[in-house]
Amino acid sequence: MNPPIEILVEKYQNNLYTVAFNVCKNAQDAEDVVQDTFIQYLSQKQEFESEQHIRAWLIRVAINKAKNKTKSFFRRNMQPLEDYIETLKFESQESSDLFETVMQLPQKYRIVIHLFYYEDYSIKEIAEILKLTQSNVKVRLLRGRILLRNTLKEVWADDESREI
Repeated sequence: MNPPIEILVEKYQNNLYTVAFNVCKNAQDAEDVVQDTFIQYLSQKQEFESEQHIRAWLIRVAINKAKNKTKSFFRRNMQPLEDYIETLKFESQESSDLFETVMQLPQKYRIVIHLFYYEDYSIKEIAEILKLTQSNVKVRLLRGRILLRNTLKEVWADDESREI
């Protein structure tokens, strides 16, 4: 008994995600585990006895893949953003604070701002790298700058209120 993958994905995707998330404690890793589990199902040649056997096999594979994911070199050597920022050298405390604020932006704004200001890429080059239109890059830069300005205004307002 080997039902089509579409049926299994529809039936067990949420269960496998929950199992994987409980082990990984990370949404992206859990999604990867679910995908890898279904890929392994497609590539294996095992014949299953029953629906329960398939379910148990999928869960066991997902758990093992999730455990492997948490033991990976990348996860073992991952460090919190604050620790990483401390290892960087900045000209001033303000530069460090600004970089930390940029790193707190949503990813789609953070990437374009980082590429534009820290890596000195042009809008055209960023568009090519990210497979976006140049106008989309400009919009993301603009929105990212607005978010940065608003965030920094709040910080500066807090600092001024403490001094008074």
